[in-house]
Amino acid sequence: MLFLRSTSSSIAPGIFAVDVAAKPPGKTFGIYIAVDADYPPQDLLGAIEGLGFKKTVVSPYIHNDGRKVIDFHFQKAGTDIFQGWKESEREENLRALQTLFTPLKIELKPRVMTTTEAFS
Repeated sequence: MLFLRSTSSSIAPGIFAVDVAAKPPGKTFGIYIAVDADYPPQDLLGAIEGLGFKKTVVSPYIHNDGRKVIDFHFQKAGTDIFQGWKESEREENLRALQTLFTPLKIELKPRVMTTTEAFS
């Protein structure tokens, strides 16, 4: 679940938070997105799946300020060992994601999770 401080403002219509992160060693990235449960950005969610990412988690909850939120986690298998991404796949996938989010004025900042964060 993404940590939301507040749902009083969104970063784009229906979107509260987006994180693009990889578990160590940082080759294969997932997309973590928290959306407004009442007005989810269906076109964006469908476009992410259109890039080959699969939903692995759909977790609805009520934020402490009372608003309904849905956390989505998406992963995409690669062709490297253990379905990881090769360098070319990483570059291509991250570029495609940024192209998808740019019209929403969301700049993605891919990162590698800490070991604790990744495996808790």
